[in-house]
Amino acid sequence: MKGADGTGQRGADRPRSRRPTVPHPLDARAGAAYRSGGDGGGTAMADMREWVLTISCADRPGIVAAVAGRLADAGANISDSAQYWDRGSNRFFLRIAFLMPAAVEGATVEAALAPVVARFDMAHRLADLGRRPRILIMVSRFDHALLHLLYQIRVGWLNAEVAAIVSNHEDSRATAEAAGIPYHVLPVTKDTKAAQEERLMALIASTGAELVVLARYMQVLSDDLAARLAGRVINIHHSFLPSFKGAKPYHQAWERGVKLIGATAHYVTGDLDEGPIIEQETERVSHALTAEDFVATGRDIESRVLARAVKLHLEARVFLNGNRTVVFSR
Repeated sequence: MKGADGTGQRGADRPRSRRPTVPHPLDARAGAAYRSGGDGGGTAMADMREWVLTISCADRPGIVAAVAGRLADAGANISDSAQYWDRGSNRFFLRIAFLMPAAVEGATVEAALAPVVARFDMAHRLADLGRRPRILIMVSRFDHALLHLLYQIRVGWLNAEVAAIVSNHEDSRATAEAAGIPYHVLPVTKDTKAAQEERLMALIASTGAELVVLARYMQVLSDDLAARLAGRVINIHHSFLPSFKGAKPYHQAWERGVKLIGATAHYVTGDLDEGPIIEQETERVSHALTAEDFVATGRDIESRVLARAVKLHLEARVFLNGNRTVVFSR
């Protein structure tokens, strides 16, 4: 099949993971307008707003050209683009970040994209990167991942607002109060689980939380709740699974002489700790370390991996692709 450039290859026919960004030719018009101000007056970057558009659809020729063309016609200047074609499912994934004058509203961009969305039957989402998404963090007694998230938000590395912290224990109340974050204790037992999950859903709705982060929350969400929040809950756990289940997994690993330990961040599904993986990391350990050294190393890795997964999600860099994910890292 011929591509728009007559080379016989579509952009969608080649692997796209971690490819260099190639601006669409139409993008030059908007870029020139921004640099010159359109009327020669110049447009300052402070007058611009950055958006990100994510798209998934069945692969076919002309997707990138059509989207870039509509954005350029609307006055957008593309700043970053990443794409991937999954040959097995024939699904095409596209993430485009672009600048628009601050006065332009999302509805205007949506209207410009509507014909392309309909033509290619796209699942799409448009997000304002300047807006701080609201998240809800859940924690039990181990607070290392929670503290790391709060720090990364405070220093600006994570662009998010914590709407609430939820726990089944009182342990992290002082941390929440020091940060000025509402703290809700929802103790969970077999008899109260269903009622507490309804309270959690009500809290998510009332706070407008877009993402739930399980920062070492040690209660298992019900299948019903996992389904209702599909794609909106991220969990962190050690990477020994399915080995070393239960209490003190790092001590179990030390007893067995494990040489690599790590952590996995994933979306929550009804399959316990088996949801689509977003981010992972491992670190080498040796016989010279104690079991407590293993635990300390694990705490550090879990904190880092969870924060990175949350950042990837909030920046719209993660696409669900069946039981897997497509992740456009920086």
